[in-house]
Amino acid sequence: MQFGIFTVSDVTTDPTTGTTPDDTQRVRDILTIAQHADQAGLDVFATGEHHNPPFVASSPTTLLAYLAAKTKDITLSTSTTLITTNDPVRIAEEYAMLQVISDGRMDLMMGRGNTGPVYPWFGQDIRQGVNLAIENYALVRQLWENDVVNWQGKFRTPLQGFTSTPRPLDGVPPFVWHGSIRTPEIAEQAAYYGDGFFHNNIFWPIQHTEQMVGLYRQRFEHYGHGRADQAIVGLGGQFFARKNSQDAVNEFRPYFDNAPVYGHGPSMEDFAAQTPLTVGSPQQVIDRYAAMKDHVGHYQRQLFLIDHAGLPLKTVLEQIDILADEIVPELRKLGDEGRPSDVPSNPPSHTERAAAALAAAALAAAALAAGTVGSDHVAAEDEWTGASV
Repeated sequence: MQFGIFTVSDVTTDPTTGTTPDDTQRVRDILTIAQHADQAGLDVFATGEHHNPPFVASSPTTLLAYLAAKTKDITLSTSTTLITTNDPVRIAEEYAMLQVISDGRMDLMMGRGNTGPVYPWFGQDIRQGVNLAIENYALVRQLWENDVVNWQGKFRTPLQGFTSTPRPLDGVPPFVWHGSIRTPEIAEQAAYYGDGFFHNNIFWPIQHTEQMVGLYRQRFEHYGHGRADQAIVGLGGQFFARKNSQDAVNEFRPYFDNAPVYGHGPSMEDFAAQTPLTVGSPQQVIDRYAAMKDHVGHYQRQLFLIDHAGLPLKTVLEQIDILADEIVPELRKLGDEGRPSDVPSNPPSHTERAAAALAAAALAAAALAAGTVGSDHVAAEDEWTGASV
């Protein structure tokens, strides 16, 4: 099972010192955080995408390409790639380039974002958000899977004889997650393509997460990609840990109370009771997150938000060490307990997907030579299209 961290890249004043980093310092701190996560042995670093203050991660591929050169083992990903307001041609090109640069040590998560004004800034209508997500991703898939694309849709200039470059590494597109907090159509989209589904449930009770993941699993099986329990699932979460639980509570409280996203609202205790936020000892974090599989089944990726709300860089690096040294080893062991042998422990790597593609090509060639292709092929592809959503 994979464990890692994600950043939303907020620039927030430290309420204990009154210090606010500028954009440059925040970007450099994020680079340091990602490299430290790699050195600590975490599996994944992911960045969001935002185009408005107080966030600075406006160019995920630039950030991740730099990190590809500076890290050794960690998978580089996005916690949001804005499928609705980015040109799908640019998404196809930029992430194929990142795939080549990183030698396949990457994946990405498509999302609609949560900032309404971004839509008109990029010439789109938020009321078309779901339709944009569906049509744009369908085009991204075509651009990755076909050398020459002729295409016409509702939201973009038609393409005639267009080739997206560079071509995906080894002819295999990057692995894609679809991220959604509350939209069933996105869970359906992930299931339709047999992609991963990531539920970033940092603000929601576990019952909501269970419902969304359950829908995705059911539809994944419906579309013939495997059993429901074999679907690829990721979850978001957040924690703050110290050896002594009360020390963690005392240290984190001013950050919680003043955080732009949930400060001045419910108490930290009430919020933690209703969401996955866990503030306490490493064992409390382990107990909370080991229980997630009781609600969503065996899953493949768990990411944590730990660098937000004005927390100083030194503290964030300490949290990474606590996560890597004290929490992840136990969660990895507990997460795989009882996992059926045919249920994946991790999302598919590029190496695994490239090998599967080669095997499928060899099988298809053998079938063609035997004259058996097409005689009994049944597909679910006409059952769901974005046009009706």
